[in-house]
Amino acid sequence: VQLQASGGGLVQAGGSLRLSCTGSGRAFSLYAVGWFRQAPGREREFVAVINWSGDSYYQDSVKGRFTVSGDYAKNTVYLQMNSLIPEDTAVYYCAVRNGFGSREVPAHAYDYWGQGTQVTVSS
Repeated sequence: VQLQASGGGLVQAGGSLRLSCTGSGRAFSLYAVGWFRQAPGREREFVAVINWSGDSYYQDSVKGRFTVSGDYAKNTVYLQMNSLIPEDTAVYYCAVRNGFGSREVPAHAYDYWGQGTQVTVSS
């Protein structure tokens, strides 16, 4: 599976961005697709995941602001990010896992990763 993440950019606090993760090679509907982020000097952290069942899970700090969704006809998963704050600044990565995804599943349990897209939120 090859993943392409896109949609990052520079936005002011309170603004919105929509990230896309498009896969090739196998259907996303077979996987859990997760979003992670890594800020400078910090470890990669879980943001959100959507399972093939449609179940989704979020990190507490993004609940109510971020929404993960899938368009499996396009083999694409989206991360809609609203009410962005400077603390959301990071490189965002999408990843897929041949198994169930949740907040407790660590990054190393994911099988394939995209290249990352930079999100910068200015105050």
